[in-house]
Amino acid sequence: LPPLEDLRFGAQFTDHMLKMGWQRGRGWERPEIVPFGPLAVHPAAPVLHYGMCCFEGMKAYHGEDGKGRLFRPMLNMERLAGSMGRLELPVFDQEMLLGGIQQLLRLDRHWLPREKGYSMYIRPYAFGSAPTLGVAPSAECVLAVILSPVGPYFPSGLQPIKLFLDEEHVRAWPGGAGQHKLGGNYAPTMGPQVKAKERFGCDQVLYTLPPRDGGSSPTVSEIGAMNLFALFAKPGGGLELATPPLDGTILPGVTRRSLMEIVASWGEIEVAERDITVEELERSSQEGRLVEVFGCGTACVVQPVASLQRGSGEVLVPLRDSSDPDALCNRVYQALTDIQYGATPHEWSVPFE
Repeated sequence: LPPLEDLRFGAQFTDHMLKMGWQRGRGWERPEIVPFGPLAVHPAAPVLHYGMCCFEGMKAYHGEDGKGRLFRPMLNMERLAGSMGRLELPVFDQEMLLGGIQQLLRLDRHWLPREKGYSMYIRPYAFGSAPTLGVAPSAECVLAVILSPVGPYFPSGLQPIKLFLDEEHVRAWPGGAGQHKLGGNYAPTMGPQVKAKERFGCDQVLYTLPPRDGGSSPTVSEIGAMNLFALFAKPGGGLELATPPLDGTILPGVTRRSLMEIVASWGEIEVAERDITVEELERSSQEGRLVEVFGCGTACVVQPVASLQRGSGEVLVPLRDSSDPDALCNRVYQALTDIQYGATPHEWSVPFE
């Protein structure tokens, strides 16, 4: 394992990988763990021409009890199955794949960092590998898993970042495939992300959708690699934690779901899945009711947001960020990571050894 200060997200990989192949009419091959290395792909494979690929993001943790742990892993297996189904890739045995991942983790256990804040990123992925051109379901498929020891997703750690509020580009459209973790949902975000960085120095992009139901303001969608949450002070008193609904354009994040369930269990803050418009963000910021904005996801866990930069030059600033000891993003980060690292006993934390 390299020194922790040298770990960059997704740049170092362990000694082994899991892979299995499938062919129409023959079914799945026996899964095997092999030395980490390149995969041979036919030049006509549909993954190269039509983007027929999908993936998952999971993590393993060195628990405070010394055991290696996973976090709600069956939710990732279910989501991967949904993504593969959207691409007409074959059904797989979810329990078997999870068992293979656990075996791979035990084999490369010495790569798992022991310090809190560090973990093993697990990347299952599948792609169409048939040696033929043509827009059609692939007659062959590869399903594989690689492991990467990681530190914080953003080098700044739990420090607030600047988001560009993109009111021009759309990440996913109703009726499309935004709820699945497909490669084609991520590659097109490179252009807007680079432009946001060059023009405004923003770290990530918050995408929007055109106004709905006769409204006049765009609704916010997802951050490029994260789900979005906004904490509002309600006009009549109390707080509301809102996140866009799972309408087919939003990835059903495991961290998103867990965060909502944790905050709801506290009974202090109303949790809502609903449309959030740009107008609401603007108005609540002007009125001092936009308390916090943060993203969440497997890679970053919880990511505070310092400001929302609009193309017009206007900047929306929440009342507080992670520098405030009472910030909700700090509380949920602590609650989530305590479960992930086994400090808080919970059924979501699953030992793999």
